[in-house]
Amino acid sequence: MAARIRKGDTVEVTSGADRGKRGEVLRVIPKEDRAVVQGVNIAKKHTKPKGMGQPGGIVEVEATIHLSNLAFVDPKSDKPTKIGFRVLDDGRKVRVAKATGAVIES
Repeated sequence: MAARIRKGDTVEVTSGADRGKRGEVLRVIPKEDRAVVQGVNIAKKHTKPKGMGQPGGIVEVEATIHLSNLAFVDPKSDKPTKIGFRVLDDGRKVRVAKATGAVIES
């Protein structure tokens, strides 16, 4: 199945503790249906010291979030929308915003 949400897309969280937050997708994990979004679902990770230059401590990192809790933000209307697919005349399959019908360039 083609990916509706891809790396570099701007998405909005639709449910959970971070509902309403927006961020850029940093990484997508298709096998698990999860993604890492910048500034969303922050978790504290305890790290051990790794040599002289890297001290240990508590580091904040972005944890994964399920794709069903994300909605693509349409660049044309700046609102969350569903994504569909369309085959153009030249044979390319492209993503299309359902709300506005705009082709999403990736």
